Amino acid sequence: MGATLQQIAGYLDNKGWKYKLDEDECRILTGVYAENIQEFLIVIQLEEDGEFFELFAPRVLSGVNNHPHKAAILQAMLCISWETKMLQWEYDPSDGEIRAIIEFPLEDSTLTERQFNRCLFSLVELVDEIALPRLKTVMETGEDPGDVAEGERLLLKLQEEAPGLLDVLERAMEARKRRGRLLPPSDEGNDEA
Repeated sequence: MGATLQQIAGYLDNKGWKYKLDEDECRILTGVYAENIQEFLIVIQLEEDGEFFELFAPRVLSGVNNHPHKAAILQAMLCISWETKMLQWEYDPSDGEIRAIIEFPLEDSTLTERQFNRCLFSLVELVDEIALPRLKTVMETGEDPGDVAEGERLLLKLQEEAPGLLDVLERAMEARKRRGRLLPPSDEGNDEA
């Protein structure tokens, strides 16, 4: 069953997207204007006779192969994959290409328009609005700002879901710090055994 290029082209038509159908390569090329990527190319590709779906943005980052913060960049990419749904990163060490991809097997099911739209819009949003600003900062500084932002989001969520819990946690952490600063009792004058 799977999917066909014509089916996906129909989904793009319904949203008014411009695209190029490449039946020889079993893919559709499209793009979007983005804030953080100069040319946001999107490749929609079917493999295994339409039973495997891929949607990816090639060449998202360049200059990573010999970058002084290469390890931090690749680590941040892994963190972003961990923190988001669907989005994965691929790195080609032969030429340094980094691509963002959403892929999954369809096997004997079909690709619905709702599934396709979620993948397409998630790829654009996650890459342009979340990942690229973060990865550019890592490229400039070698530090991943996502760790701090993720912690702040977690604290806000805790405050929303359990009002007052942050105050309790803050008092507990302060008590623990104070406890850590106290000197251990000395054995002098301690006759209890």
